[in-house]
Amino acid sequence: MKNLQHIKNVYFLGIGGIGMSALARYFKHTGRNVAGYDRTPTTLTNALQEEGISVHFDDDIRNIPKNWDPANTLAVFTPALPDEHAELSWFREKPIALLKRAKVLGLICNERNGIAVSGTHGKTTVSTMTATILNKTEKGCGAFLGGISKNFDTNLLLPKEESPWIVAEADEFDRSFLHLFPALALVTSLDADHLDIYGHKEKIVESFEKFISQIQSGGKLVLKMGVELDRTKTTAEVFTYALNSQDADFTTVNLQLNSTGFYQFDIKIPGGLIENCKMTYPGLLNVENAIGAAALSHLAGASADEIRSGLEEYQGVVRRFDIRFRDEKHLYIDDYAHHPEELKATITSVKELYKEKKVLGIFQPHLYSRTRDFSAEFAASLDLLDTAVILPIYPAREEPIRGVTSEIIFNQMKLENKHLLTKPELTGLLQNSEFDIVLTMGAGDIDGQAENIIEILKTK
Repeated sequence: MKNLQHIKNVYFLGIGGIGMSALARYFKHTGRNVAGYDRTPTTLTNALQEEGISVHFDDDIRNIPKNWDPANTLAVFTPALPDEHAELSWFREKPIALLKRAKVLGLICNERNGIAVSGTHGKTTVSTMTATILNKTEKGCGAFLGGISKNFDTNLLLPKEESPWIVAEADEFDRSFLHLFPALALVTSLDADHLDIYGHKEKIVESFEKFISQIQSGGKLVLKMGVELDRTKTTAEVFTYALNSQDADFTTVNLQLNSTGFYQFDIKIPGGLIENCKMTYPGLLNVENAIGAAALSHLAGASADEIRSGLEEYQGVVRRFDIRFRDEKHLYIDDYAHHPEELKATITSVKELYKEKKVLGIFQPHLYSRTRDFSAEFAASLDLLDTAVILPIYPAREEPIRGVTSEIIFNQMKLENKHLLTKPELTGLLQNSEFDIVLTMGAGDIDGQAENIIEILKTK
């Protein structure tokens, strides 16, 4: 399939995923009939239903619309679905176009000047910051985001007719980002992850090098300092960014924490300086993300004023350093961190920002394979906490692996104040523990504990 112009009906297998839901919203807003399946109801599937999209939760082919013409119908599926999924099997046997989510995203994004944000972590924040800045420009931008932007209350920004740019999170899982051929690209990080897909880090590096080779002729690539990729693999002009390194093309100057608890700084850019930038969103890690977003926005033609304004007005992404509760005694932050390096960065940012405060972290490991592959690294990151709680593994798409439980992380930790608990046991621990900050981390359903945690904090 070369384009989507003839498509009138779109069915999603796994419609509740963050990337799938953005595509569902896109097709709905562009006048197509949209329906889909997901395993369980969530806040996101509820929102889709409220927007007029039919969603069901039983894997039953009787729920698939029968009045859609196969010739102008598209089925989109996520690779997280098992091969024996009944609805997926039904579509495989029918004369209906069946494409992976990544392929469909590529068909949409490659029609415009794509801005692809890649990396093993940090993608969602950098892409959302970039979209927030470019939305300040006269022509605006479109965006497919990997989280719900608090500025826009959605994971989709529809491009105006005249918008030249479309921002997309370029996901390395299942090599999805190889469907993108962007004009601008950024790589935030290159850590070992998704080893169930890649096997070892060398294969991940190869995939990223293939990705940067697909940048359009005359395009530009932004690399975080320290990301080692063979630059001969791309014809793009290469720039670097860093939190604080004068060797980088884009970096902070005069970085300081102001009296309101947020960072302010100037941004060094090639041949100049963007002065008096301020963040109203916390964390040193997010300053680094802001430099990456500023680099992309500058290369896309945004002015210094537009970059400055976009960064100051950035409100964050749901589940990315997401402050859920604050009073005079306690603070509660929820974060999507699910890789050891993400945990380390998030915990370090909290400890740096709130010095002398005692941090109780609750971590829900995501995937048996990731827990197995990085148990020692998870243990080292969690040792940075004052108190650590580890919940059972969230399996997502995986079947259990013999001998792999949260206990293999727990047993390698050196921290004395550590607890291996189930979700129901959290209430008692929180009621009877001394702490200043609660930090929940994980890519599973740990955020479902938020209301309970908030109620406990209100009474402490």
